Amino acid sequence: MSLLNRALDLDWRTLGAGLFGAVLVAYATCKHVEAKRSPLNSIPTIGYSGVLSSYFTALKWMTHGNELVQEGYDRYPTGIFKIASISRWVVVLTGQKFVDEVRKAPDDVLSFRQAMSDVIQTKYTMGIALSEDPYHVATVRSPLTRNINVRFDDIKDEIQESWMTYIPPTDDWVSVPAYETIMHIVARTSNRYFTGLPLCRDPEYISLQENFTTQVVVAAAVIKVFPDILKPLVGNIMTVLPGSVKKATGYLEPIINERLVMIEQGVDWENMPNDLITWLLEMAPEHRRTVKDLTLRILTINFAAIHTSTTTFTQALYDLACHPECVDELRQEAENVIAEHGWTKPAMQRMRKIDSFIKESQRMNSIDSLQMHRKVLKDWMLSDGTVIPAGTIVSVANGPMNMEETSFPDSDTFKAFRHSEKRDGEGELDSIKYQMVALSLDMIVFGHGRHACPGRFFAANEIKAIFTYCLLNYDVQLDGGSMDRPRNTLAQTSVMPNMKAKVMFRKRAS
Repeated sequence: MSLLNRALDLDWRTLGAGLFGAVLVAYATCKHVEAKRSPLNSIPTIGYSGVLSSYFTALKWMTHGNELVQEGYDRYPTGIFKIASISRWVVVLTGQKFVDEVRKAPDDVLSFRQAMSDVIQTKYTMGIALSEDPYHVATVRSPLTRNINVRFDDIKDEIQESWMTYIPPTDDWVSVPAYETIMHIVARTSNRYFTGLPLCRDPEYISLQENFTTQVVVAAAVIKVFPDILKPLVGNIMTVLPGSVKKATGYLEPIINERLVMIEQGVDWENMPNDLITWLLEMAPEHRRTVKDLTLRILTINFAAIHTSTTTFTQALYDLACHPECVDELRQEAENVIAEHGWTKPAMQRMRKIDSFIKESQRMNSIDSLQMHRKVLKDWMLSDGTVIPAGTIVSVANGPMNMEETSFPDSDTFKAFRHSEKRDGEGELDSIKYQMVALSLDMIVFGHGRHACPGRFFAANEIKAIFTYCLLNYDVQLDGGSMDRPRNTLAQTSVMPNMKAKVMFRKRAS
């Protein structure tokens, strides 16, 4: 009996192995045929392009995506190439001509919204409602941006209070973890503008916003690695959305309900508190005016604000510590402008050298090697005749473009005032076209066209104000006085500042 059982066992194993092998061969055959028929087959490949061998490149993509994008750019600086990732082909466009073509393409051909749903895995990290009805984007573009000048005193006050809390000025050098500390300052400052006092100083509420930001980034990166068929399973495991919304609701529900009552009572918008909750209610369709929906939008806007501003400022802080030769000139500009215009939004706009310093830091430390992500909804033909089939996600090689010698001579060198010098040119628009928030075909850190980052004006003003306060009140150096800039942390195509590096502060000596 035992021999029979063993024989049957062996037969089942043999049969199972055979079936698995047959399925694998069938899958490979289907993929081979599909690849041969696809228009993508005519696009040059970086790395392997075989049905199975491409997975070797896909594994490399996970840790060395930036290198693969750079290799593609070096080989096709004004063209197109593709790279294999685990779940799909990454199609990359290069050069200003294609930036312009992406910018001009209609939304029914190239979809920014659907591409971003893929990039940050919105369905699992933030919820499907954001894609279905993104009224929070219009809120950021209009009332949130429009009120920066009116609410700038609040921004400045929270910056000062945050620095005093997390880095109180002392005569001796004090070492702090840069990224973590800057995130605290950015989160508090942003939420002073979004939801006001006292909520913006509640440690648990701020921790909730910071953790949600970090968890979304991590979850999106993990979920993207898996093929589409497994994403629902992985997404449900990785998602932090229900818990985050529940916690945030505990803080925001009383405030939102109070505003909803004011609306029911017919209170004019002009007489409502001037903050993000009111702005969202003003822009939201009536069926979206719920505690849950508004809480989700506040979490989402915090995610965008905290992540990008913390990253950008931390990079600029590392550069400031490595370039002490710039400090006196930057301080002189800040002092002169503030003496004339005070701590105001117009003052931030007049700080050309500070703007240039931060923009140069952005240029050399792009948040991602790829930008301007779009999902192709209909077969799309480029000006060179290349056809990109529907369903493909295309991106532009932002990182390599920022290091392009023809656009930025001596591009490997950090030139703090590279952009402010251009603004002193004789061209009619030179004074504005090279500022940090300006959109151009050669530097697309904020994207380009109608889908450019709507929050860039708030981010730029906030970052410049935090930078200026630091500059005027502190001396800065890397831990131990080192002049070796902390190495960036790279994963796929993302570029993050070193999160473990420490920076030393002391009260300004002179």
